[in-house]
Amino acid sequence: MTVRKRQLIRRMRALRHSALVLLIISAFVFQVVWSHAHAQSAKYVPVTTYDPKRNAAADIQDAIKEAQRTKKRILLEVGGQWCSWCHTLDGFFETHRELTAFRDQNFVTVKINFSEENENKEVLSHYGTIPSYPYIFVLESDGKLLLAKDTSDLESGKSYDLEKLTAFLKQWAR
Repeated sequence: MTVRKRQLIRRMRALRHSALVLLIISAFVFQVVWSHAHAQSAKYVPVTTYDPKRNAAADIQDAIKEAQRTKKRILLEVGGQWCSWCHTLDGFFETHRELTAFRDQNFVTVKINFSEENENKEVLSHYGTIPSYPYIFVLESDGKLLLAKDTSDLESGKSYDLEKLTAFLKQWAR
């Protein structure tokens, strides 16, 4: 084998090695960039049902992150599938789309289950006594408790009062 062939073979090996190193570095950079982009685009999914299987502490932490990102406050609605007034409140928001839009523009809403199956005692113990359901807690975007609210003050007859509920939300919106 001539010297020239040996040099060419060494250069080819060095080039293959460089290409492999470059490929590994490129794959690593791609993974880091993709992971960061994916994390940034992960969309918050609101908790819209009273589900005893959910992790309420994790839901609140996710809401805090979303509230900080969007500069909103947090509404924790505590209740359960068993609660007729909880269903009434849900129906009231469904009927009054403008009120729902205002709520969603200004708050990150999280439903926290309270039922025989899961009372979420540990999580809810941070917010004080809950005398009735549904019960609303208003939190600052960092999770600090601002208000504990008995929703019976917002009722009118067998439903809720639009003016009272609107005034309540406006008072606590940023």
